[in-house]
Amino acid sequence: MAPKYFTVEQANAILPEVRPLMAELLERRARVVRTRRETIEMIRGADSDFGGRIPSELVREFILIERLAKQIRGYGCIIRDINTGLLDFLAERDGREVFLCWRFGEPRVAFYHDLHTGFQGRQPL
Repeated sequence: MAPKYFTVEQANAILPEVRPLMAELLERRARVVRTRRETIEMIRGADSDFGGRIPSELVREFILIERLAKQIRGYGCIIRDINTGLLDFLAERDGREVFLCWRFGEPRVAFYHDLHTGFQGRQPL
């Protein structure tokens, strides 16, 4: 499948659809992190019931996180960081390929970076 290229306008136009998906993904990720301590204690116990409530909830959360990520990727954007909700959108700028860059909480796509510089190389549009 050919990569999808975005204009700034196109990337911003899908944010109203992507933003709530990313919000839910980040919330589910936070739930998994919060239960990490309980899970570690269960794993350490030799006689733990791995079919109990917490492992079942974790499996459900991971499945839902993957579904949300798949939906987000379905728009043609790239999830770069599940911890901060960082997305890239492939674009052309001044005759070269770049990534338009958006992080959850930002009002719009307002930055870009070269393909190999990542978040640290972000520059305002």
